[in-house]
Amino acid sequence: MSALDPETREWLEKTGFSVQDEALWQAALTHGSMGEKNDYERLEFLGDRVLGLSIAHWLYGESEAPEGKLAQRLNAIVSREMCATVARGIDLSEHMRISKQARADGGKDSDNILGDVMEALLGAQYLDNGFKAARTLIHVLWRPALESGAGESKHPKSALQEWAAGNRRKPPEYEVVERSGPDHAAKFTVKVSVHKVGEATATAGSKGEAEKAAAKEFMEKFG
Repeated sequence: MSALDPETREWLEKTGFSVQDEALWQAALTHGSMGEKNDYERLEFLGDRVLGLSIAHWLYGESEAPEGKLAQRLNAIVSREMCATVARGIDLSEHMRISKQARADGGKDSDNILGDVMEALLGAQYLDNGFKAARTLIHVLWRPALESGAGESKHPKSALQEWAAGNRRKPPEYEVVERSGPDHAAKFTVKVSVHKVGEATATAGSKGEAEKAAAKEFMEKFG
């Protein structure tokens, strides 16, 4: 594998990474389309865990929120889309090593590829400099996401679905328990229940709105 490009090394260090083992960073920036022995995939696997633990640690220390809400925020902040957003913010695409064909196919601006390479760089930072250095850099790069309230507001049904999964419960079940009024002004009462947790009901002018209100009521009671 060729040596790390001097401009790329300068960019990495300017961004906040600390480069010791150049081969590690070269691999982190190399897409599989290059056909080289070492690409970003193994480092991405590691970086994903480093990111998750760093953000979980930050959320735990900064918030008194219950586990379900912490999980909801964590999922939003470490999502592939958020990783790609951070990658674009540091101009990562300009330094990725990707084949002409993959580039022509849109790989240079792919959320999946940008997100994976971003995580691979975090894996390299961890291996080259240790967890504390990786966590410190994550706090810098992800600060806008952390301070934006990402994951705090979510569609109530999505939030309840994630809450149930995070608490190892069966998915929520919705049931229309009453329909009243004429067709042009119908009222729907919906009950949502989560097995071995409880239930909540709400009424609205459409089935969808009633389900949304019931999910919100459930989260306020049990979330």
